[in-house]
Amino acid sequence: MVIVVMGVSGCGKTTIGQSLAEAFGWDFQEGDALHPQANIDKMSAGIPLDDEDRWPWLDSIAAWIQSKHRQHRQGVVSCSALKRSYRDRLRLADADVGFVYIQVSHAELERRTRQRHHFMPTSLLDSQLQTLEEPKPDEDALTVSGAGRIDAIIAEVDQWREQRRTR
Repeated sequence: MVIVVMGVSGCGKTTIGQSLAEAFGWDFQEGDALHPQANIDKMSAGIPLDDEDRWPWLDSIAAWIQSKHRQHRQGVVSCSALKRSYRDRLRLADADVGFVYIQVSHAELERRTRQRHHFMPTSLLDSQLQTLEEPKPDEDALTVSGAGRIDAIIAEVDQWREQRRTR
C-alpha cells in the first residue's frame, strides 16, 4: 500500500506523512522534492500552477508509487492532489493507493504558511483552496483534522488502513 497524504499548502502533509511513515516503518517521499524547477520558480514568483504544470509532477509521484509496488514496499508520499483527476492519475500507478486528506481551517492555514520557510508563498493559498476538490465518498479517502494531535491522526489512519485491508 501507498498512502498519499493530501491537502493544500500548510495543512501538515510533510509532518503527518513523515510521522505515518515512521510509525508504520514505511518509506517516505516528500512530494515537493519531485517538482520540476520550473514549477518551483513559478510558485516562488507567486504564480499559481495550472494543470499543465502539475501533470509532469504527478507523473513523477506516480513513478515513485510504482517503484514501491515493484520493490514490494509500502510508502507514504505527500502531494496536494487537489483535484479528483489528479488523484485518479495517481490511482493508475497502483491499485493499492489510499488518500489521507488533511482538513484545516482557512485561518489556521494562513497562520501556518506565514510562519514557515517554503517556496510556496501565502499569496497562493487562495488559489489552492479554489482548485481543491475534496475527496468524495467513492474515492477511498480518509479525512482527518489537521488540528489534531499527531498520535491521534496516526491511530485514525492505522484503523482506516486495517479496515481497507479486511475489505
